[in-house]
Amino acid sequence: MDFLDEPFPDVGTYEDFHTIDWLREKSRDTDRHRKITSKSKESIWEFIKSLLDAWSGWVVMLLIGLLAGTLAGVIDLAVDWMTDLKEGVCLSAFWYSHEQCCWTSNETTFEDRDKCPLWQKWSELLVNQSEGASAYILNYLMYILWALLFAFLAVSLVRVFAPYACGSGIPEIKTILSGFIIRGYLGKWTLLIKTVTLVLVVSSGLSLGKEGPLVHVACCCGNFFSSLFSKYSKNEGKRREVSYYFPLKTLWRSFFAALVAAFTLRSINPFGNSRLVLFYVEYHTPWYMAELFPFILLGVFGGLWGTLFTRCNIAWCRRRKTTRLGKYPVLEVIVVTAITAIVAYPNPYTRQSTSELISELFNDCGALESSQLCDYINDPNMTRPVDDIPDRPAGVGVYTAMWQLALALIFKIVITIFTFGMKIPSGLFIPSMAVGAMAGRMVGIGVEQLAYHHHDWIIFRNWCRPGADCVTPGLYAMVGAAACLGGVTRMTVSLVVIMFELTGGLEYIVPLMAAAVTSKWVADAFGKEGIYEAHIHLNGYPFLDVKDEFTHRTLATDVMRPRRGEPPLSVLTQDSMTVEDVETLIKETDYNGFPVVVSRDSERLIGFAQRRELILAIKNARQRQEGIVSNSIMYFTEEPPELPANSPHPLKLRRILNLSPFTVTDHTPMETVVDIFRKLGLRQCLVTRSGRLLGIITKKDVLRHMAQMANQDPESIMFN
Repeated sequence: MDFLDEPFPDVGTYEDFHTIDWLREKSRDTDRHRKITSKSKESIWEFIKSLLDAWSGWVVMLLIGLLAGTLAGVIDLAVDWMTDLKEGVCLSAFWYSHEQCCWTSNETTFEDRDKCPLWQKWSELLVNQSEGASAYILNYLMYILWALLFAFLAVSLVRVFAPYACGSGIPEIKTILSGFIIRGYLGKWTLLIKTVTLVLVVSSGLSLGKEGPLVHVACCCGNFFSSLFSKYSKNEGKRREVSYYFPLKTLWRSFFAALVAAFTLRSINPFGNSRLVLFYVEYHTPWYMAELFPFILLGVFGGLWGTLFTRCNIAWCRRRKTTRLGKYPVLEVIVVTAITAIVAYPNPYTRQSTSELISELFNDCGALESSQLCDYINDPNMTRPVDDIPDRPAGVGVYTAMWQLALALIFKIVITIFTFGMKIPSGLFIPSMAVGAMAGRMVGIGVEQLAYHHHDWIIFRNWCRPGADCVTPGLYAMVGAAACLGGVTRMTVSLVVIMFELTGGLEYIVPLMAAAVTSKWVADAFGKEGIYEAHIHLNGYPFLDVKDEFTHRTLATDVMRPRRGEPPLSVLTQDSMTVEDVETLIKETDYNGFPVVVSRDSERLIGFAQRRELILAIKNARQRQEGIVSNSIMYFTEEPPELPANSPHPLKLRRILNLSPFTVTDHTPMETVVDIFRKLGLRQCLVTRSGRLLGIITKKDVLRHMAQMANQDPESIMFN
């Protein structure tokens, strides 16, 4: 009897911090699908069940889109309100943000659209003063206190209820999608706490964004809804279905989920402008070929910034992991928040939310703009259309804004290094874009003034005549934002698409592409790792990056275990070991599985048995099958071995044996082995010569060998 003909709980599952076997998961899903297809011909009910199974993927996508879109809209609205709460409160309805409060006021004029009687600053509400030193100091203190309260609540909630809710989540998501198990990382508590604390940390004014953590939030939604369907909950490979390569079927379903999320977000309308983009831009001037030079310079700046940030942030995070600093996450968050609030408040460009800052930097200066950045000296005799204002000399406000932006830029560069990686949700897209947008706007204003005062220079003569609207500083801000984001993340094509999505500026594809490619080239000259790959390596996750090239001339025999001088490989024999022998082997080792051979003398490979399934099989056999004792023979063959008459009942475990483990010969180049591990998502492969087992190579062995060849610490790879 093979008691495994009936499934028992937990078979086919994996332990925490282990890599899944993609080939086995694919095989199991194929068997499941074949079974459903054959049964669908038996009755109408089975046919309906097969249809429901086929449609379950689309149902999951629909639910993910609805929940992710709703959460994104709610987060945006909550952040707007709580950010404004640091400066004042709406008397008519305390849950209104400053903008919403003034929308409902009948006493608001266009010139003073940011001022209305219904919105009061804390100094007006508490001491009935709106101007003067005492009012400024009181507003300053309230700003700091609210920021500290929000940050303290966020770090406390993360530490107590969901430790996995910290960080951006993207390094871990990439690792999980590649087949790694981190239990609880995509759980319901993580989803709830990350959503709440994301609102709190962004509202506190810390130099971080919400876009990266929203990826984690959306993945939690996907994990929750997929767990409701056995098709996904019982198959780790099926649940991911996005690894190093992107199946076409998954592409269509992702598109559908994005469509539903976008429709949901549009219904909520969190930006109040009936648009889906966060920083909608509408420029009235085309760009010119001569401007490619400053665009490329912004790309160089973005690459240098990305390299500086990645190296400094990783050094600080490593210090946090290896020193006592890591033992005081709450204190670290409070100190960084206090420094951020104290330094940020006096400067209007750091006091406002980073999203508002980027929006202001992207904007073109129209006749109705009241920003300091648009304080140009106007010609009183100008009679031009409102949307076609010519280049003008900069006024006092522009020069004031320039040095304020310069100070804000330095502050953002420094504080973001220490903020990203703390034990709170922290995204990097918005801070990186802010750094680039500030640098870009300053460069844009410089080029604009140069063109105005020196329009007779040869580079300006052909395209910038006197009285023409030649240079758009907002475009430089947009290009700078793309350059800095590309320098940090090393994205190119997806980065340009993201910039389209954020701004709607489709006609500026060439400047964005030039900046993105330049920033990647410059950053890659100093190191191939983006910030997320660097954090993956810092945490020791087993992630094989498709971008990592392996060009060394080593062989499988150089990497496999056991190496010379090490104990022989722990194996199981097909029909000569007792239950006690196997239990002892499991207890004395911590391997994920064991090769099964004909005998210790021949070492002819039969298959591979997973450690977890061996433990579960023996445990269930003792409970459910009579006669199974410690000295029962375990066999993996179809027929039981010949045993003496008084022998205890043998235990057949052929059903848990993988009869087709992936094997390579000992002379296979490691370049090929690395490629196999990447493309097939292997957990381990066995090394043979003429069918005889020589050793084993695990994913951890491959990663450690690659690190060693790159003159890095191989012991930094902690998980398999």
